[in-house]
Amino acid sequence: MSTQMQTTIDVNGRRYRLGGEGNAPVVVVCVDGCEYDYLEAAVAAGVAPFIGRMLRDGTALKGDCVIPSFTNPNNLSIVCGVPPSVHGICGNYFWDPDANGGKGAEVMMNDPSYLRAGTILAAAANAGAAVAVVTAKDKLRRLLGWQLNGICFSAEKANEVTLAENGIDNVLELVGLPVPDVYSAGLSEFVFAAGVRLAETRSLDLMYLSTTDYVQHKSAPGTPDANAFYAMMDGYLARLDALGWRIGLTADHGMNAKHDPATGEPNVIYLQDVMDEWLGARAARVILPITDPYVVHHGALGSFATIYLPESADAAGLIERLRGTDGIETVLDNRAACERFELPRDRIGDVVVVSRRDVVLGTRRDEHDLSGLTVPLRSHGGISEQTVPLVFNRRVDASAHDGRRLRNFDVFDLVLNHVVTP
Repeated sequence: MSTQMQTTIDVNGRRYRLGGEGNAPVVVVCVDGCEYDYLEAAVAAGVAPFIGRMLRDGTALKGDCVIPSFTNPNNLSIVCGVPPSVHGICGNYFWDPDANGGKGAEVMMNDPSYLRAGTILAAAANAGAAVAVVTAKDKLRRLLGWQLNGICFSAEKANEVTLAENGIDNVLELVGLPVPDVYSAGLSEFVFAAGVRLAETRSLDLMYLSTTDYVQHKSAPGTPDANAFYAMMDGYLARLDALGWRIGLTADHGMNAKHDPATGEPNVIYLQDVMDEWLGARAARVILPITDPYVVHHGALGSFATIYLPESADAAGLIERLRGTDGIETVLDNRAACERFELPRDRIGDVVVVSRRDVVLGTRRDEHDLSGLTVPLRSHGGISEQTVPLVFNRRVDASAHDGRRLRNFDVFDLVLNHVVTP
């Protein structure tokens, strides 16, 4: 523990204890797209012995991620310790009415100006902790590193880091790996390798590692590629454990097959085409919060969408009609959706649509390039991808989690405040 570090910090209505458990440093790992089944399958295959130890001798729990079950809202929920209704990041992509000179525009929600709450990471650094963040994709870096006086860089752009911008330089030399392809398991491996090298070479108190779900989009639990990924991860986690780190592992969302098992073709409801047919061309606006620059593995198809309706629309009638559409699981108006899923009302449309476990939502058929889908579609975004692991390499006090609904954004609370000293 840094000698000048405060012992507690208060962030978004929650208190966190720094140091603790013999002053062991803490790493929280967000494994993108990690359903619990991936861990158990890798352990059963004998390729992840350390993860097996965590499940057996540490603490193995399950919790719920936030809906929509996408990357940005969940990573920010994890590092802020609260849902999107507090921190404001409710998707990878949204309709910003203030953009384009007040005319509105569909934009990426990756600018820190959209954040409405501070992070545990920044607060810990301000309290004197030595903090490092490594994320796979650069789309998250500025959000995770907002107001952070510490190290923060992405594997995607590890060759571009500077001391002024990222709090570190010469990352490629430190890690000993080349910049990985953004569409590869190597992007996540770089995150783990960088985390271990930082732990070995820096006197750190707190670290956050966030991977990419490239493998999970392509490979189901127990498949050779999936097991190889978790075997790789297992080795790095074991090295962090051997260095004395407390580990808290969770995920931003799960992953499910979204295709016809007989044909391998994606099961898609093109919601903008539906709205155009029902209300007239471009009368309604469908927003897919999964949208980001990295569409090869999912084609911008996920299981959550929000719709902005014209004032003349019969919203109640439309909701009932959508509820009767095959493949749709849940349809709610703005108020009901934001209450149920803890979302900011001003950043969600008039209607929220969540598709069934094996179905995804699109805009118009001709707006989705699916040429990059070399394997049958697996994706996320819905309620069916909400259950995620909460796994620790130490024992967590049972009174902290028994009898209550756990969320992935409880991971910092559990690992900082409730690890039982052996």
